[in-house]
Amino acid sequence: MLKMKVMNLSHISNRETRGHRTPKDAAMTTPAVSFEVFPPRSVGAAFTLWDTAQTLAPLAPRFFSVTYGAGGSTRDLTHDAAHVLRRTSGLPVAAHLTCVGASKDETMAVAHGYAKAGVTDIVALRGDPAAGDAQFTPHPDGFKDSCELITAIAETGTFNIRVGAYPDPHPDAASPQANIDWLKRKFDAGADEAITQFFFEPDTFLRFRDACAAAGIDKPITPGIMPIVNWTSARNFAQRCGAVVPDWLDQAFEAALRDNRHDLLATALCTELCSDLVDEGVEALHFYTLNRAELTRDVCRALGVTPQATLEDVA
Repeated sequence: MLKMKVMNLSHISNRETRGHRTPKDAAMTTPAVSFEVFPPRSVGAAFTLWDTAQTLAPLAPRFFSVTYGAGGSTRDLTHDAAHVLRRTSGLPVAAHLTCVGASKDETMAVAHGYAKAGVTDIVALRGDPAAGDAQFTPHPDGFKDSCELITAIAETGTFNIRVGAYPDPHPDAASPQANIDWLKRKFDAGADEAITQFFFEPDTFLRFRDACAAAGIDKPITPGIMPIVNWTSARNFAQRCGAVVPDWLDQAFEAALRDNRHDLLATALCTELCSDLVDEGVEALHFYTLNRAELTRDVCRALGVTPQATLEDVA
């Protein structure tokens, strides 16, 4: 049987030395939450998305975000999903927008289409390389990077702009400091908030937050949280995006899979990660749901985030 004490072994943090640490016996503040979903590519996937929305919308999230596929491959699906989620939930929806595979005019036409559909929150990203490409190559008439895209969106005066941030440096970053400098450029270009890539240990985010503050960044940086629905997939994704996988986590999931305790461990670890972040003053969490609501819902409930409303009119 898996001993849950694994959570308290080799990932003991350095929080004890931080001047802003909140005592563990203080009442935990209930965090604000938001949820990322991806657009469906089939009828069955559409039902899964709407089931996810029905389950999570009553938790009164700040917003849902809707992703783009790699290379902008789901541009129309993202628009449609964002529109329907906005209409059916009545909640803010942040649609992703990338620079990949489109001219500046085409990209801004997508942004204006979002606004027309009532979606005035955008997550502005450079985007992953198009299928078959090893690295990002700007469209000949497109935005060359995320900062150019953010500037153009900000100049419309229409949107609340969120951007990506990387507690473990982005694979394309020349150094950890260059990683932070690039985030500062995004804020200087007009971003309102950053959402981080997922990570596995609280100190990864806390060190990054401290470094950003030291660099003069004073806008909100919301940690991205990925409840682990499937450890093998999560580990492979982490390796592709540069997120550090600690050895203790590999060992914990090895034992959990042997004992058929994968979901129990995933829920406990994600809850502990979020609780530690809230203890350190984090006020909002953004969950990467993978359109699987149950684990995210269970973690939110453990954090004191309880149903506040009902999602209606979902078809």
